[in-house]
Amino acid sequence: MDKFDLLIVGVGGQGVILASDIIGRAAVMEGLSVRSAETHGMAQRGGAVENHVRIGCKYGSLIPAGGADCLMSMEPLEALRFAKYVNPKGVAVINTEKIVPVTVNLGKVQYPELETIIRTMCGLCSEVKAENYTGLAKKAGAVQSLNVVMIGAVSKYLPIKPETIKEVITKSVPPKTINVNLKAFDLGHDA
Repeated sequence: MDKFDLLIVGVGGQGVILASDIIGRAAVMEGLSVRSAETHGMAQRGGAVENHVRIGCKYGSLIPAGGADCLMSMEPLEALRFAKYVNPKGVAVINTEKIVPVTVNLGKVQYPELETIIRTMCGLCSEVKAENYTGLAKKAGAVQSLNVVMIGAVSKYLPIKPETIKEVITKSVPPKTINVNLKAFDLGHDA
């Protein structure tokens, strides 16, 4: 595969930006061209974060609607929010652990049922991998490794060798967290 469009979404603090950096650096290490773009307006307040990672793309850095080969969503509702980007032949990898938005906490809107989110996504793309990746991050030793667990989960679809991604992980995380993050990657990959 010489071209792959990945959209990574979540909320502030989940490591969306680091995840896209790791994947982008791994692609460069393998000699692939990479373009990326990020949006993280109110991310520090738990707002939406989106990163477009285009491997082998010769044009712009933003993935067009219906163009993402893979949607990696660290929060279920964010999968719905960015569903328009997924190619009907694409895959959605969704963390089932939700982070309740402020508007839900204030009673202004209701959070959709997880089954409704997954069913909707199944109707929009060819494959949905929904898993409690937060639980796997905890199993690895740190909930903060959620982003790396999910990198492991999407690594099966990427045109990058898992060994290359793991090498970049060791260079991108604090030294004292390397073992936890490598375990997180493996748990995600095996899930």
